[in-house]
Amino acid sequence: MYSVATKCTVLFIMLPLIGKKNFKLMNFVWHVGDIHGQFVDLLRLFDLGGYPPSSTYVFLGDYVDRGKQSLETICLLLAYKIRYPEKIFLLRGNHEDAKINRVYGFYDECKRRFNVRLWKIFSDCFDCLPIAALIDDKILCMHGGLSPELNNLDQIKDLERPAEIPDYGLLCDLLWSDPSPDGEGWGESDRGVSCTFGADKLVEFLEKNDLDLICRAHQVVEDGYEFFAQRRLVTIFSAPNYCGEFDNAGALLSIDESLMCSFQILKPTETGPPHARKNIPNKVNQLASCRTNILL
Repeated sequence: MYSVATKCTVLFIMLPLIGKKNFKLMNFVWHVGDIHGQFVDLLRLFDLGGYPPSSTYVFLGDYVDRGKQSLETICLLLAYKIRYPEKIFLLRGNHEDAKINRVYGFYDECKRRFNVRLWKIFSDCFDCLPIAALIDDKILCMHGGLSPELNNLDQIKDLERPAEIPDYGLLCDLLWSDPSPDGEGWGESDRGVSCTFGADKLVEFLEKNDLDLICRAHQVVEDGYEFFAQRRLVTIFSAPNYCGEFDNAGALLSIDESLMCSFQILKPTETGPPHARKNIPNKVNQLASCRTNILL
């Protein structure tokens, strides 16, 4: 467990920046939202989408906290990253932050089951996680959302690692901000951290940077996915029956070589078959090719 986290710390810090390397996708690429220590549901998601290396995954962050098996969840994902580095892409969520997971469960789980030293090793690893991913120069993926400080993708590329997440600013917003379905421009967030952005700011950013779609996580949505601003942004949440308190579904977003997008739904069920499936085809964009670049 210690060695897995340590190896991934080195691996993450060496990941290419935008434009440095392309990964040709030979099959679907699955986008996965928040997992939050729901290890059994992570296995159900892999059962649904296929286990590496047969499938390629971009995880949008929030692997730990709240659920009961954060250690199993993060260790499996890191092990897959070591074994199949071009099949698993792990982005940073706002809970991959020592200040947050010190409070919301991961610290206590490490301390109870092992020791505080393990939590510190994982914290060092989390500080090196990439912040965003770019699919074929057209789809931008991150955990949270936009920032009033973000004008172009080079600003993400220029972020330094390892990095602690600040209380405000670009890095904070990329992991914490939310779309505002009812407002325009920039607004205050009910979370007390970061900001909200309206459809006008989203469209302005996409057009300025020649992007088609933003794929993000960070918010519980009833069906596991939810569109915003006439399908220019999609929220993915992959922890069904979140914390045992929400009757939400979990979702996987798949993108094939032509950038045809569709969803697989994992219903919130505790009994019966290992998973309940529903295919929801949903064409978003078609492009000539499909590549994944990792942004810092």
